[in-house]
Amino acid sequence: MKPTLEDHAQGRLDAEITLVHYGDYQCPHTRASLLSVHVLQRDLAARLLYVFRHFPQEQIHPRARSAAAAAEAAGSQGEFWRMHALLFEHQTALDAKDLHDYAMAIGLDPDRFERDLASSETFAHIDRSLASGKRSGVRRTPAFFINGRLHEGLYRVQSLRQAIAESITRVSLDRS
Repeated sequence: MKPTLEDHAQGRLDAEITLVHYGDYQCPHTRASLLSVHVLQRDLAARLLYVFRHFPQEQIHPRARSAAAAAEAAGSQGEFWRMHALLFEHQTALDAKDLHDYAMAIGLDPDRFERDLASSETFAHIDRSLASGKRSGVRRTPAFFINGRLHEGLYRVQSLRQAIAESITRVSLDRS
């Protein structure tokens, strides 16, 4: 599973480890998993490319899709990661007014934000992310892929570290 040009990523594209994270802005487990992601980013630094992809579970989280749209609308103004953080920080307050207030708090152009928030391209991007997750075996959030392989374990940092170590070992064995 390679990152695409439309992915939101932090880190070097040539990093040794790629961590793809499918998440839902209303999912408390996705929010909790971010603690592990932050520890891994700190500890692995330039060795890690972190990618976040949308996987809104609308049947149980009715505001997840609109929150993903807000993140994408902010992303069109270069502020995906700031909006991403706000949405998880305030995941119980994701109605239209809240999303608008978050956009203003990070200094987005309000008219452009509202246009992008309602754009069919914004929702098409979210749908592509969701479809890619489903094709890859994602059933719930959070879901992680480490160097292209679905991580079936817990999202706690120790479980992710172990899976990363196993992935690095597999790559080393494949090269020899």
